[in-house]
Amino acid sequence: MLHSTERILTTHTGSLPRPPELLRLYGARARGEHVDPHVIATAGHDAMQAVVRRQIETGIDVINNGEQQREGFFLYVQRRMTGFAGTWRRWPRADVERYPAFKAMQEATLANNVGVSSLVPPCVTSPVAYRDPAEAEAEPQELNETLAGFASRFGEAFMSAPSPGIVASACRNEHYATEEAYIDALAEALRVEYEAVVRAGLILQVDCPDLALERHRSYYERPDGEFLRFVERVVSAINGALRNVPRDRVRLHVCWGNYEGPHDCDVPLETIWPVIRQANVGGFVLPFANARHAHEFRVLEKLPLAHDQIIVAGVIDTLTNFVEHPQVVADRLERVAAVVGDPHRVLGGTDCGFDSTAGQGRVADDVAWAKLASLVAGAQIASRRLLPGR
Repeated sequence: MLHSTERILTTHTGSLPRPPELLRLYGARARGEHVDPHVIATAGHDAMQAVVRRQIETGIDVINNGEQQREGFFLYVQRRMTGFAGTWRRWPRADVERYPAFKAMQEATLANNVGVSSLVPPCVTSPVAYRDPAEAEAEPQELNETLAGFASRFGEAFMSAPSPGIVASACRNEHYATEEAYIDALAEALRVEYEAVVRAGLILQVDCPDLALERHRSYYERPDGEFLRFVERVVSAINGALRNVPRDRVRLHVCWGNYEGPHDCDVPLETIWPVIRQANVGGFVLPFANARHAHEFRVLEKLPLAHDQIIVAGVIDTLTNFVEHPQVVADRLERVAAVVGDPHRVLGGTDCGFDSTAGQGRVADDVAWAKLASLVAGAQIASRRLLPGR
């Protein structure tokens, strides 16, 4: 995993804006309409190639496939794994429930969404297992084939895969005797994907919004201790699933949900960080740009990273159409570098993805790319300040 050796490197969290036709296809399939598999696969592949090129043109150092070939950061697993059936209504977000006027606005927005709704995920009604390991190999291979045409024009590439905890939380268990057994089964199935990404020479990013988000969803009005035990179970399961993966090939992303909302029920990072930092990974991706968590970079001073770990600091908010000024980006990176104590272990990134579930992104396509350009410009300013001998 690259460090910021000569300058502050840039990356992002995963999902990037999808073209309108691809959103339409994903939405139609999610609604049960017939969509030709070849048509949707071709559209996803073309979008992936375009988004790789755009990242390189923008100057992003650590790039990915933009999650273009998936309709959501975890919903896609229901087509790769056995056990999923039916639908259910996910537990509501506690912060949204507290504000009826805001909730009505949000529901009106979702009603006009042409993409995929994340509000009706499937259940698990039988054993979970990966259908065909070749499916896990195909996506990294297609990314590598595209990257081959851009040799030396970027630093390295990553690909994301979900935490077993977010799948377990969003997809109701109707089969396994215990939550622990359910999470472990999902982790073993996802291990196929984790290992395929790394075997392809890519950095693996494990997406774990569950490690923060579920405090105000599944565990709302329950004691912190119960939630922390859930976090412990998930981190343990992830470590088990990563047993064949070198630590320095994995980064772990944690957030409080990629949605615009009050977020005033979010669990503090300081509460969950002692457990999260037990993950056997080479780096973390954390949101430090949004108004609710911008102050929490200070937690890294009290409970520091391990000496061999990096931090991808979220310095771009993915839920507002404000384009951050490069000086603001640089200031945010400098603050994180100061508490980490070593700018070489800091990368600039985004708080979350721009379109984690297809069609639900809050930032316009052209604004998203302007934000990434500002990220690059801000990292250049921070590099001159933090690494003057570069």
